[in-house]
Amino acid sequence: MAYLYPFGQKLHPLVQEDKTPKKVFVLGVYASAVHARWMRDGQIVCRALAVASEPRIFWDGNPDEAKAIIDKIKIPQELGILVPAGKRLNGPSAKVLDEDILAPLGFTRKDAWLCDCLPETRLNPRQLKVIKERYNPLIEAYWMNEVTIPKKTNAFCDDKRAAEITEELLQSEADLLVLLGDIPVAQYLNRVADVPYKSLQEYTDIYGYGNASDITIGNRTLKVLPLAHPRHIGALGAHSKKWNLAHAEWEKNRSEKR
Repeated sequence: MAYLYPFGQKLHPLVQEDKTPKKVFVLGVYASAVHARWMRDGQIVCRALAVASEPRIFWDGNPDEAKAIIDKIKIPQELGILVPAGKRLNGPSAKVLDEDILAPLGFTRKDAWLCDCLPETRLNPRQLKVIKERYNPLIEAYWMNEVTIPKKTNAFCDDKRAAEITEELLQSEADLLVLLGDIPVAQYLNRVADVPYKSLQEYTDIYGYGNASDITIGNRTLKVLPLAHPRHIGALGAHSKKWNLAHAEWEKNRSEKR
């Protein structure tokens, strides 16, 4: 069964494309989407409606790419137009990844194998609300598709998915595993390794924020480095000031040591 976005685009998973050996393996939570601003009669219907899967994992929100993707989406003329939602709403995590995570570690995107616990996007409560109130009432009159993308839950990684991630990790040959936030720690790492922590806070209490430790996964021993989620690091909407400040201090210290 194909999952569909508003106005008909199919959901597809986002995975690492360049599968040559890498220096660092980055594990996030779940894939994002391309967001469009839905305008009708000069008024904003929705400021950021998820309308398509991103073109690649940790996409940077390139405005030309966003426009090209959104321009291909067919919307009934009477319902208005779709335009890119803007840089802060498309690809904000990519900037954080490149500038605030990889760069302080001495890496670029070419050095990294990127992965998510869940390689597909899910609809959060705000998306569900606007679809229910603004999109669904128009489906029958305009012969449009129902939105079938599942809603976001708290489950992002089961045993099967953990095995798939481990296979990617071993294939990457990376010596460093970076985990972004609590969920990769709790839902992936705790399934595949014997560790005395289940959250970023518990890890930080033992090792300190931004300090890597040794770990064995499968048949390999490597370094693991849990860091805050990009939302907190980049102060992207609702975020933790504590983790934002902790990461900023870590970046400062890394810069001073270089």
